[in-house]
Amino acid sequence: MTRVFNAPRRLVFDAHTKPELVKRWLLGPPGWSMPVCEIDLRVGGKYRYVWRSDSDGTEMGMGGVYREVLAPERIVTTERFDEAWYPGEGVGTLLLVERGGKTTLTNTMRYESRAARDGVLKSGMEKGVAESYDRLAELLASTT
Repeated sequence: MTRVFNAPRRLVFDAHTKPELVKRWLLGPPGWSMPVCEIDLRVGGKYRYVWRSDSDGTEMGMGGVYREVLAPERIVTTERFDEAWYPGEGVGTLLLVERGGKTTLTNTMRYESRAARDGVLKSGMEKGVAESYDRLAELLASTT
């Protein structure tokens, strides 16, 4: 997934690595909050997110390990949901490139199998991520 933000790279990086900012935008579709956002930003450090449905209190959690942290341009993490709905573990690479005060974000996920990838694509998660990135654009606009 690729998206261009009208903000400097450092600010986009911070929005992905500072819990107080992550909790404001990484929420998926409307009607969800993030009561847990823990980030130990270092190689080998862990992160954990828990989302809660505002309507019925259902929770969904996930976490992983930082494999690579090159501030402010690249982060590589593992990804595993508490209730696995796809087999194995995902590996995500976030790449941030700044040109002319705008930042191009490229987020690539790799899964252990084609079946896992196809399951994620069918889940609607891509739409939720796009909605989160819309929220991120609003957050960045309010802080630049």
